[in-house]
Amino acid sequence: MNVRPCGDRAVVLDCTSLEEAQGWFAALHGQAEVVLGARTVLLRGEPSALRALVERTTPVAPGSRPDATVVEIPVAYDGPDLDDVARLTGLGTDEVVTAHTATPWTVAFGGFAPGFAYLVGGDPRLAVPRRSSPRTSVPAGSVGLAGEFSGVYPRSSPGGWQLIGRTPVTMWDSGRPEPALLTAGATVRFVAA
Repeated sequence: MNVRPCGDRAVVLDCTSLEEAQGWFAALHGQAEVVLGARTVLLRGEPSALRALVERTTPVAPGSRPDATVVEIPVAYDGPDLDDVARLTGLGTDEVVTAHTATPWTVAFGGFAPGFAYLVGGDPRLAVPRRSSPRTSVPAGSVGLAGEFSGVYPRSSPGGWQLIGRTPVTMWDSGRPEPALLTAGATVRFVAA
């Protein structure tokens, strides 16, 4: 991990993997303003103080934040790519649903759109490629898979993830104190509705 300057009021931890970044995020969360990326952790504040904080901190195991919330998301597993995901994984459609619901997921980081969370740590058998041809419009609430990630589209947008279901849960609401339902470090459990 390398600590790099980011303007005059922040530093970035440049990590070698998502797991390393998650470990630093979990260790530093609550001690500074931190933003987790796929391979980075942004720390806002006075750079010399942040560098000192990093020097006296040891990263922890990803997903070990004691204050992490658990969010349950009901899903109707009727997505247009469910059969394709079954074919790609060698599982039956019922087995895909079981694999998606049986293992908790962890919010790795946000991106793409407000409220979109990249979820990791689910059943590794569900790692599937993105669609060869992205859709021009994916409905809000669509639940998808791409690579090692799962996620829920917070609003209608173009997208290339394999869609396996849909949820009525609102992922982003600017009227809530915390607009994003899913924040880094949270645990997500999908439930067949």
